Amino acid sequence: MEKKLYRTEGREALLFGVCGGIAEYFNLDPTLVRVVMVLLMWFKGAALILYLIAAFLLPRKSTLYPGS
Repeated sequence: MEKKLYRTEGREALLFGVCGGIAEYFNLDPTLVRVVMVLLMWFKGAALILYLIAAFLLPRKSTLYPGS
């Protein structure tokens, strides 16, 4: 089965679910991904723009995997 990048939903999603989806894709702890994202946003403003783009372009998990 092919892995796909998506946004998480429900309890796993804090804002848009982008970090949770990235964490699931790379099999990482979501908190670690969120901390790295905040640090990137703090030091590099482009990370915020990339996050927002991903929030609108990535599909939700329920769209790709119905019933999961």
